[in-house]
Amino acid sequence: MSSELVTVSDEERPKSRWAFGLDWPTTIGLALIHVGMLAAPFFFTWKAVVLAVVLIWATGGVGICLGYHRLLTHRSFETYRPIRWVIACIGTLAGQGPPITWISTHRKHHRFSDEDDDPHSPRHGPWWSHVLWLTPKHSQWYHARRDRRYAPDVLRERFMRFLSRSYLWWHIGAGMVTFAVGWLGWDLYTGVSFLVYGMFVRLVYVFHVTWFVNSATHIWGYRTYETSDNSRNLWWVGLLAFGEGWHNNHHAFQRVARHGQRWWEFDVTYIMIWLMERVGLAWDVVRDLPRSATRLSEPAQSEAA
Repeated sequence: MSSELVTVSDEERPKSRWAFGLDWPTTIGLALIHVGMLAAPFFFTWKAVVLAVVLIWATGGVGICLGYHRLLTHRSFETYRPIRWVIACIGTLAGQGPPITWISTHRKHHRFSDEDDDPHSPRHGPWWSHVLWLTPKHSQWYHARRDRRYAPDVLRERFMRFLSRSYLWWHIGAGMVTFAVGWLGWDLYTGVSFLVYGMFVRLVYVFHVTWFVNSATHIWGYRTYETSDNSRNLWWVGLLAFGEGWHNNHHAFQRVARHGQRWWEFDVTYIMIWLMERVGLAWDVVRDLPRSATRLSEPAQSEAA
C-alpha cells in the first residue's frame, strides 16, 4: 500500500462514536445469534457437537485465521487462486463480514493500533474493543472510503466483490444445508440440533475468540517485543483462537506467517500453512524476522496478567 493509503484517517471523527445512532441490523443479528445458542441444551446430540467442532475449525481456523488474516490481509504466504477463493468462501461463513470489510478494518487497526482511529482499541473500554465497536452506525460513505483506502488490492477482485454482495445468502444457505442434512439423514430433532450447533453455537464461539484477540490481547499478557501499541501475547487466546493470541509477536512482525515464536507458543494456523506448503498448496511463506529484530530482555507483563 502506498504511504497515502496509511497516513490519513478514514473520516473526520464525529464528536461521539454514536453520532449516527445504532447499527440496528448488526445489533439485532448478533443478539439473535446469541439467543439461538441458548437452545443448545434442548437439542443436544453428539453428532451436532462434532459438527460444531469441525465447522469451528473450518470457518474460524481456516476461514478467518489462515484465510482472512494471514493470507488475504497480510500476504504471509501465496497459494493458487482457486484455493484462495475457496478459503475466502469459508471465511465468509464465519459471520464476521465479507473479506473486503474484514481486511480493510484489520489493516486500519494495524495502522492506528491503540490510537483514536483504531476501530477496536481497549483504550475506549474493554467491552468496546470486544464487541461494542461493531454496533455504531456510520455515515453512508464511511465503509466505501475505508475499503478503498485500506483494501484496494482486494477490492479490485471481482470474486471478492461478489462475496460482499452475496454475504447474507451464504449464511441462509448454510443454515438450510445444516438443517436438511440432519433432518434427511436422521430426523427432525437432529435437523434442529444441527442448525443450533452448526450455526448458532459455532458462530458464537468463532465470534468471541476472534473478539478476544481485539480485546484481551491488548489488555493482558506478556510482551516479547517493544511496539508502539499495547499488543500482548496471551496463552489462552493463543490456544482458543488457533494461534492468533500471540499478538505482540504479530504486531511486531505483521507479515511473518508464524505468530508463535517460542516453543510453548503453539500456533495451529502456522501448522496448517506448513502442511499446505509441504503438499505444494502454499509458497513464498514469510518466515524470516528482520535482522534488526530485538527482543525485550525479559517478557514484560501487564499489571493485570
